[in-house]
Amino acid sequence: MGLMDFIKKQFIDIIQWTEDDNGVLAWRYPMQDFEIQYGASLTVRESQVAVFVNEGKVADVFGPGMYKLTTQTLPVLTYLKNWDKLFESPFKSDVYFFSTRQQVDQRWGTTQPVTIRDKDFGAVRLRGFGNYSYRVADAKRFHTEISGTRERYTVTELDGQLRGLMLQHISDAVAQSGIPFLDLAANQVEFAKALQAATAPAFEALGLKLESVTLQNVSLPEELQKILDQKIGMGMIGQNMNQFLQYQTAQAIPKLAEGVGSGGGGVAGDAMGLGAGLALGQTLAQQLQSGLNPNQAQAQGQGPAQGQPAAAVVPQPVSQSADEVLLLLEKLGDLKAKGILTDEEFAAKKAELLKKLS
Repeated sequence: MGLMDFIKKQFIDIIQWTEDDNGVLAWRYPMQDFEIQYGASLTVRESQVAVFVNEGKVADVFGPGMYKLTTQTLPVLTYLKNWDKLFESPFKSDVYFFSTRQQVDQRWGTTQPVTIRDKDFGAVRLRGFGNYSYRVADAKRFHTEISGTRERYTVTELDGQLRGLMLQHISDAVAQSGIPFLDLAANQVEFAKALQAATAPAFEALGLKLESVTLQNVSLPEELQKILDQKIGMGMIGQNMNQFLQYQTAQAIPKLAEGVGSGGGGVAGDAMGLGAGLALGQTLAQQLQSGLNPNQAQAQGQGPAQGQPAAAVVPQPVSQSADEVLLLLEKLGDLKAKGILTDEEFAAKKAELLKKLS
């Protein structure tokens, strides 16, 4: 080396990264025309990791702290360079800093509906969105798998890859959670935990740790949303099946009457539909009558004669015709087909109604 070349060379005695740019995951210390002075000071701040790379091979890795660079603190690089213990000369090596801070409020979401398999409804299409956070956990692996020799690597550049990993594992998360599709909207925390567990290994393979996942919204297909609304409505009126059937019947009667008054369109337009409406109306009237309390019945002229004991007004069980029972069974069958009733609930109610035929 000529004297002028030696004079032109600049030697580094302090290596550090102030991390002044937000969103930078990896940053290469500028080494062009520089050599590192033997005994130079390396400062690695909290939430940082420094990696020395020699001729493309990762050598020594440093966590937070202050280090004096010697053969003792650079054992791997010393071995690769074949330095002996008397080494005290400047040397060249690529130095990369990595931010290990948690990268928060990263967004994920389904640009198109994701088809998943549900135990109740088979294949269904899901839309959802939320956010997640992660950090660089293995700087050596992240360097070899992702950032490489680039001068800097940012969160924005990695966003598309990680967003794809989140969406790729939604089906696995649904399967692992065991949550029925209709209950996903009410169990967002459990689903988010399942999505994190399903996706974490893919992040780990890149040298990252998936710290948290949140699900802010899950959208159900319109037809399943209607079924969910029915289940919610049923829960609001209680678990009394008779009450629910009365409610459904009361909703159906105006529609049947409207069909009759308009010339007989739809179900109410034929004799069977009209008969069904009358039978449902009769059933509703009987059930409502049986639920009247003594004071209400007496006020309507149906109470006991004056002086008759109040016990005499206790309503007697109302017998139901075969047609009425069959109509109720058909109604129950529709509810079971829509998923509102379980097989057990349907069987129990069916048995109860069939007893009335004997």
